[in-house]
Amino acid sequence: MSDIKAGTILGGGAMAAWPERAQPMLNMVLTEQQAAGGMSVTIECGERFVLHRGVAIVPVRGLLNPNAFMLERWLGWTTYQGLEDTMAFLAGSEDVSAIIPVFDTPGGFVLGLQGAAQAIAAAAKVKPVHGVVHPLAASAGYWLASQCRDIVLTPGSEVGSVGVVTGLSTPQETGMDGWRDFVITSAHAGAKRPDPATERGAAMVQADLDALEADFLAAVAAGRGIAVDDLPETMSRSGDPAEGAAMFWGAEAQRRGLVDTLETYADAMARLTAAYAPKPRKSARARAAQVEAARAVAES
Repeated sequence: MSDIKAGTILGGGAMAAWPERAQPMLNMVLTEQQAAGGMSVTIECGERFVLHRGVAIVPVRGLLNPNAFMLERWLGWTTYQGLEDTMAFLAGSEDVSAIIPVFDTPGGFVLGLQGAAQAIAAAAKVKPVHGVVHPLAASAGYWLASQCRDIVLTPGSEVGSVGVVTGLSTPQETGMDGWRDFVITSAHAGAKRPDPATERGAAMVQADLDALEADFLAAVAAGRGIAVDDLPETMSRSGDPAEGAAMFWGAEAQRRGLVDTLETYADAMARLTAAYAPKPRKSARARAAQVEAARAVAES
């Protein structure tokens, strides 16, 4: 396994990811295990959720992808199909009173993303779904987080990068082996392999990215209650909509309406658990001891 890279398994495609954080994940060499720690409730690598006193905690982490289940199992990276199934199950379970997705992701692929986002939004219509960003919800990760009823941002955590990017290559020079590569499509299949080195090919790629971005903006605007026309400027530090997809943290993220609450992870989990999880029932022995202690105080 040591010579297989994550990018090789996942392949190509349009990305809704923060490149600075996502690229190292694509290039990483896979190992058989990776610790999945950092949460007050232990979630084993590959587990899609844990149930704690009626509250379901759902990790959304790693490089998000449609169905790379081997990476879900080995590294704990979230798959869109897995998240969609999880949210549908939790929304319909009588044992679940609330759902807390916990985000730790630079984003990922666009393919399959909208189904997962819709599943979160659908669950939020029937049960409380509170997102906790700890420490990152970028691009596709923020698309998903924006569908929660509200978002908690922990200290030092970041949100944003609302946009879509892709990378293409085209043969330009003779290869090192003395052969030159050519890519030829059939007469009416130019969109199958557009050439980004040409004006026409670049325009085709740009049109696809802009269409995906429009869906992205619409979903975030609806989830966060921000006018869709205002969102590109909201996501820009300079105020120029063309310079959007910036990252924000702390009070600035809250001021822009990207999150609702600034809170430590421990405080957020304690508050949400107290709000939805029933208090453990005292045993008969514990109740009798409490009565005896009260009697002793009264007689003293």
